[in-house]
Amino acid sequence: MKKDYELHTSGLVRRLGLFSAVMLVVSAMIGSGVFKKVAPMSADLHAPYWVLLAWGIAGVISLFGALTNAEVAGIIAEPGGQYAYFRQMYGRMFSFLYGWTSFAVIQSATIASVAYVFAESVNTLYTLPTLPESWTQISLLGLQPFDNFGVKLTAIALITLLTTLNYRGVEYGSSVGNIFSSAVVVCIFCIIFLGLFWSNGSVENIRTVSTTRPPLESMSLFGAMFTAMMSAFWAYEGWNNLGFMGGEIKNPHRNIPLGLMFGVGFVMLVYVCINFTYLYVLPIDKLIEVHEQQNTIAAIAVVKEFMGQGGVLFITGLILMATFGSTNNTIMSAARIYFAMAKDKLFFERAAVCHDTYRTPSNALIMQAVWATVLVISGTFDQLTDMLIFASFLFYGAGAYGVFVLRKKFKEVPRPYKAFGYPYIPALFIVFCVTLVVVSLFERPKECGVGLLLILAGLPFYWWWKKDHK
Repeated sequence: MKKDYELHTSGLVRRLGLFSAVMLVVSAMIGSGVFKKVAPMSADLHAPYWVLLAWGIAGVISLFGALTNAEVAGIIAEPGGQYAYFRQMYGRMFSFLYGWTSFAVIQSATIASVAYVFAESVNTLYTLPTLPESWTQISLLGLQPFDNFGVKLTAIALITLLTTLNYRGVEYGSSVGNIFSSAVVVCIFCIIFLGLFWSNGSVENIRTVSTTRPPLESMSLFGAMFTAMMSAFWAYEGWNNLGFMGGEIKNPHRNIPLGLMFGVGFVMLVYVCINFTYLYVLPIDKLIEVHEQQNTIAAIAVVKEFMGQGGVLFITGLILMATFGSTNNTIMSAARIYFAMAKDKLFFERAAVCHDTYRTPSNALIMQAVWATVLVISGTFDQLTDMLIFASFLFYGAGAYGVFVLRKKFKEVPRPYKAFGYPYIPALFIVFCVTLVVVSLFERPKECGVGLLLILAGLPFYWWWKKDHK
């Protein structure tokens, strides 16, 4: 019987085709942000049309990033994705800092954050237990680890379950992603249809600005737009996860670029349509009220408006499916970064182990789960996502610039796909990344400062591992 896969030199196996590649992108992106982030964006911008513009700009920029990244993904199809790309572009130290930051902030915080929203959704169906106030008020370094403890414990249980599932084989993780993502997309389009044609919503809601918040002046609007786009980019975050699976995608030089393009384009369409529906159904002042309430999710408030309590159960189930699938995707793909780093002797040596039976980076999965659990306990959802978006765009910009680097460095290497609009689209994406990083430093200095400290904290580890394995 002919094998349906090939063995990668790392010990991983190429089992996943084009459909799985597209669904990996979709499931990585459609998690919690599409249901939650319209509320804080409304509070930032005070007008529905500015909120929709922020979603549209963030989608176009993400698509530009994916189209640029696809060229590199088509020529360097190795486990670890951007870690492997940066090693070729800028050398071992820069690639290590990316991998370290993924472990410390970007990917682990994504797992923690989306699992947290899953737990919040469970909390809307069944009130989870909390600790006494004497415990919840305990503060450690400005954080309250025992606050909302029932929600945090549920998020940790989900991380443990999905890590165990992915430990036992890539096909299990991929199947979960395909099934849950397909179901979520169908349900989202049902909400769009019902919201636009069955609810009592109005186009007038799209035109009406907040009556409780003052209108924004030009400079205030500029800063608020970038702050709001930080929320939108959290929803778009994850499109580059496909590259992490470079050692497990069939015909990767073709399927990874196609998966990126089709996946990101489709998610952009979904996001603009569903957020238009939210703003069509509920006035912006009601969405701002949602933002000011703890453990309340915007999508639930919208669907409750026109479907009642039955709609609450429906949307809660949908959010549970989406966040379950998205958490699974990030757990599955991100562990390949640390596996690749350990293979290069730049991470804990045990993380380089490929399980003899399951052909998975088993130890890397366990280490990732432990750190994600720490992040769940230590921080709130929005603090984590603001940290990771800032850190992500530092490296997105470097990745886009790397297209120019590799065009000079590897002139003769065949490119199954060449970056769309080169050099203008990649250059525009780089400029946007730099602008977002600078604005973020002013708008979110605390979160960005913590992100920078976590990145720089990797340098002693790099020198230690480098020295230890000379």
